[in-house]
Amino acid sequence: MKNIFKREPRAPLEYTKSLRLRAWILGVLIFLYTPLFILIAFSFNDSKRMIEWKGFTLKWYQKVFENDGIREALANSILIAIACTLVSVILGTLIGFVLWRFKFPMKGILESGLNLPIVVPEICMGVGVLMFFSKIHWPNDLPWPLNLAQITIAHITFAFPFVAVVVRARLENFNQELESAALDLGASQWRAFMDIIVPHMAPGIIAGALLAFTLSLDDFVITFFASGPGTVTFPIKVYSMVRFPNGGLINAASTIIIVLTIIATVIAMRLQEQPKKNT
Repeated sequence: MKNIFKREPRAPLEYTKSLRLRAWILGVLIFLYTPLFILIAFSFNDSKRMIEWKGFTLKWYQKVFENDGIREALANSILIAIACTLVSVILGTLIGFVLWRFKFPMKGILESGLNLPIVVPEICMGVGVLMFFSKIHWPNDLPWPLNLAQITIAHITFAFPFVAVVVRARLENFNQELESAALDLGASQWRAFMDIIVPHMAPGIIAGALLAFTLSLDDFVITFFASGPGTVTFPIKVYSMVRFPNGGLINAASTIIIVLTIIATVIAMRLQEQPKKNT
């Protein structure tokens, strides 16, 4: 009798294709991430030159936090990212809920328009933002922190669609019978929404918030076009430092951005995976 539980051996041709595919993926990953690993490693290099290793040191990280210009730029970026995250979460959550819950005319057009900031190249969005603020004659001499409003609005424009997509994806597996049961037991529409739907959306909202914060924190292209005179964010400050022989300082500042981005991204991915295990 043939053992139906015995695993059939893989064909030699299929096995060879699998090895080639894995080797190709590994090569692509090495090509993409090797420059980042080199940058992080040389942020601990005791030399101003990026290609010469002289020894291990932490002085560049100390100089990053002692540099007034870098601290000011980092404070601007964090403030913009926080404001962008708060507004994007509110807009994205409401839009994601409306698109999931209701049917209305031209819904498909609205969904397509919502995806435009995600798929359109940043250079195009940056030029569009520049033309928009120039057309409405946005003032460039506002005091701090009002001078950051121009960049904040630009960041909200491309960040809230990501929140909407994540929240709506989270709502796709929602059991609407739970809401119906709450209504049958005497709960109002608002109470059912707050006690049943919002807790279900919460992981998606948090994940979307972290994505919006990450996108705003490390954005350069759109910020470059939206920033006014005297308004500097952390990525733009790092870019301006490239013109000077401060390789270790640039590497340390760039490593800080990479670490913050990785932490926020990992937390967002974990929050998206955890509810699926619970459901």
